[in-house]
Amino acid sequence: MTFDAKQSSTLNNKLPALFFIFDQGRLLVRNADGECHIPEAADIEKCGLRLARKQYLGALDGQACYAAELDTGAAPGAPFAFKELRSLFDRLDETLIWVAGRANHLLYWQRTHRYCGACGHPTEEQTKERALFCPQCGLVNYPRLSPAVIVAVIDGPRILLARNVRAKTPFYSVLAGFVEPGETLEQCIAREVKEEVGVSVRNIRYFGSQPWPFPNSLMIAFTADYAGGTITPDMTEIIEADWYTKDDLPRVPPTISIAGQLIEWFRLL
Repeated sequence: MTFDAKQSSTLNNKLPALFFIFDQGRLLVRNADGECHIPEAADIEKCGLRLARKQYLGALDGQACYAAELDTGAAPGAPFAFKELRSLFDRLDETLIWVAGRANHLLYWQRTHRYCGACGHPTEEQTKERALFCPQCGLVNYPRLSPAVIVAVIDGPRILLARNVRAKTPFYSVLAGFVEPGETLEQCIAREVKEEVGVSVRNIRYFGSQPWPFPNSLMIAFTADYAGGTITPDMTEIIEADWYTKDDLPRVPPTISIAGQLIEWFRLL
């Protein structure tokens, strides 16, 4: 599947539009034959669902995609159900997951910027770019991105994995944290690792990046070498941390996430 974020000549108006409908971060899916599907325009019309807002996302193999939210109080029945996006990682095509993530990100931004942060006046959508404009004072708001670093700390044949206190599932992962104002990505990595588990790192190397729409993060991944210190979880963010070899890895995130990709990279070294 190929996703085009801009409406172009690839858009096929004969194909039914897909609607990525969210409610408090949960995606509406249609269940059929034990599989999950993204609702199409006909599904919305047939069930009489009323949309509170929608916005164009782009085209998926020529098929128009929209992000949308239902009117307050709307409760679609079977075969529709709202599902946590993470729970669909192994039930939807990966491209659909990331289009849904884009929808969740943009809807969250739209919902939380309905009023101008400078003067409180209602904002309006721009037509020439994806932005919300205040007609009262002229302030323009673009979709928010919150940069965060994520790092695999390596010590020879071992990788440092930790369990976060907020994790809903009991898996172990690499360390991550949000970038602070005035901080480089490398400085953020050194600070976060030191704060969360008490060790130092060196030889920081770029690995890759991934949008993480829960609700608006951009994960920038690195690898780094252990430089010293004793693992000491801060017990605020991290409640357990230890070294693991590729032969004794605990339960870790799936490889659809960049955290899982970092751990898989280590496993294949």
